[in-house]
Amino acid sequence: MVETLTHPLLTGAAHGFLGRRGGVSTGELAGLNVSYSEDDPTLTAENRRRAVEAVLPGGTMQTCYQIHSADVVTVTEPWADVDRPKADALVTKRPGLVLGVLTADCAPVLFYDSAASVIGAAHAGWKGAYTGVTDATIAAMEALGATRANIAAVVGPCIAQKSYEVDTGFEARFLEQAAENERFFRAGREGHAWFDLEGYVASRLRDAGLTVEALM
Repeated sequence: MVETLTHPLLTGAAHGFLGRRGGVSTGELAGLNVSYSEDDPTLTAENRRRAVEAVLPGGTMQTCYQIHSADVVTVTEPWADVDRPKADALVTKRPGLVLGVLTADCAPVLFYDSAASVIGAAHAGWKGAYTGVTDATIAAMEALGATRANIAAVVGPCIAQKSYEVDTGFEARFLEQAAENERFFRAGREGHAWFDLEGYVASRLRDAGLTVEALM
């Protein structure tokens, strides 16, 4: 059975954060692999079907070719998987569409404005988060009629700070952006630190005026 985690902040929108359980892929990709890279397309297609049925039975999954950017696509019509655009976030107000992002260590973020019936999904790795993928997603939702005061956002499972070691050059980049970003780094061995990706992403969302929670 597909493992689906939901959050009450997104009540009213069919949604889910899916793990690896319940899929048909084998080997290193065992489980619910929904990426077409390095897997049998037949198995991936079945996994994607199962993912959709777990979230919105009868819906159509839309994903993008993720490139660690701040680019957002507004989905007005379904596209074939081979035609998926290069971007890292999707927004729509069209019923029946399941917007999906694929993550391992990066942070998945789901957005919902219940008043405007606008949803969004973003893939926020450090680079996309740093360059503003969440801000761009909010702007794209507003273009569809959403109001940021009404947008709820949930940050899904991602790499923990205790596992995310970076060098001082990485840390310096964030401190140049804003001195207060220091709170997302914990000192490590010489020349290194531990980065709190989840905290940074959630902070960007709160600074934008959204109601935000972390799933974990």
